[in-house]
Amino acid sequence: MSRERIPVRTIKEVLRLKWSCGLSRRTISKSCGIARSTVDEYMKRARQAGLSWPLPAELDDTALERLLYPPVIVLDAPRPLPIWADIHKELARKSVTLVLLWDEYKAQYPDGYQYSHFADLYRDYAKKLDISMRQVHHAGEKLFIDYCGQTVPVIDKSTGEVQDCQVFVAVLGASNFTYAEATYTQGLPDWIGSHVRALEFIGGVPEILVPDNLLSGITKACRYEPGVNRTYQEMAVHYGAAVIPARVRKPKDKAKVEAGVQLVQRWILAALRNRTFFSLAELNAAIRELLDKLNNKPFKKLSGSRISRFQEIDKPALQPLPASAFEYAEWKIKKRPGIDYHVEVYDHYYSVPYQLRNEHLDVRLTESIVEAFFHNKRVASHIRSYAKGRYTTLAEHMPKSHRDYAEWTPERLIRWASETGKSTADLVAAVLAKKLHPQQGFRSCMGIITLAKKFGKERVEAASKRALAIGGTSFKSVKSILETGLDKKPLPEPRLASPAIAHSNIRGREYYH
Repeated sequence: MSRERIPVRTIKEVLRLKWSCGLSRRTISKSCGIARSTVDEYMKRARQAGLSWPLPAELDDTALERLLYPPVIVLDAPRPLPIWADIHKELARKSVTLVLLWDEYKAQYPDGYQYSHFADLYRDYAKKLDISMRQVHHAGEKLFIDYCGQTVPVIDKSTGEVQDCQVFVAVLGASNFTYAEATYTQGLPDWIGSHVRALEFIGGVPEILVPDNLLSGITKACRYEPGVNRTYQEMAVHYGAAVIPARVRKPKDKAKVEAGVQLVQRWILAALRNRTFFSLAELNAAIRELLDKLNNKPFKKLSGSRISRFQEIDKPALQPLPASAFEYAEWKIKKRPGIDYHVEVYDHYYSVPYQLRNEHLDVRLTESIVEAFFHNKRVASHIRSYAKGRYTTLAEHMPKSHRDYAEWTPERLIRWASETGKSTADLVAAVLAKKLHPQQGFRSCMGIITLAKKFGKERVEAASKRALAIGGTSFKSVKSILETGLDKKPLPEPRLASPAIAHSNIRGREYYH
């Protein structure tokens, strides 16, 4: 460290006041405007140089300064430095800290830098890295997830319709190992499916999934308590991972995936810009080919590549995949069965235990199964049916001889409907007769009967008569007749059969026998 530059005349004045005038160091300090310790230093150096007062006449200012402050000859060799790229890579390993790495450095180089200077040198090195590389993420800890802003068109060969496909990107924090694929939408089924395929691609499960605040996965974007979609949460539980969404307006939380998105757009999507794709599978095959090249591309500012760092750092720290992949399931919350103890899901009706007919249930759907839950306990399970307007009923869900609600019998409903009118009773009987189980028609019958509260008995009777005449034996038909006022119009007269027309150009039905 170099001394502060002080004029030589000040040094001479200190020597004069001490040796010639005999003043104390405190007085000299005040007179010259310097510290008392500085006075002591000047006097010590003058004595070591063999000087006395008056100073030799031939001793000029330059010679005096050189005599008091001879040049320092540094004999020590430069201290060894670690390879900072290796230090940065080691910090990504679990439980590795900068203090531990400094201890190892000092064990190898005892005369090396102390910790504070060592840490400063590392921070100077880290500032030169890209922001996504600069952040230290531990091995196997986080998988960052987002979609590219850029889409890729796929053309349907049969119709010529163009579908703009979304590009899903996932990046591991420690190694920057990247996964990308295209899907038709950003909807929940595609969102979940992309996660499943990404985890299969990396061959393990990280501790934390860090999605952007996409509506498919995050139901409520909040900086402190974001709400995670129930299906997304269920998937995370299946794989043993936690979901911690990136904070709103905090770009550093997702710097990894934003850099990954940028790389995918530059190195993959830009390379495919002049190609035409006719199927999603064809597009994903092209993406995978370029993705492998991206992961094998050497880093510019770090040693190795994404794939080499993944195999060395991230892969050993990942949790194993479960025995089976997660099966996508959708939730319908607070579905209430009707008096016929069936819940409606996508226009199909599934039975639940009749005791729950007035309770709110949660319904979980997969491609093959429909399950009903009451207070998080499964109470019904059915093979999924895609037939609209039909019923799936299990015998064990029915009450024994309907004794628990005997009033809800076909005879009771018909008798109740007769209070509105004969046509209404006939219509209710016709609705019940169409069902395999009469209970399956209870919902429609109750709807028809309760229409009298809104439209009056006379109008419901007239609407039921018209519905029977036109074959519209359903609640929707009666309601439509009432809402459009057709019940107030006379019924159309039935067509009378007209006599056959005799003409030479008319062959008659005998001709075709």
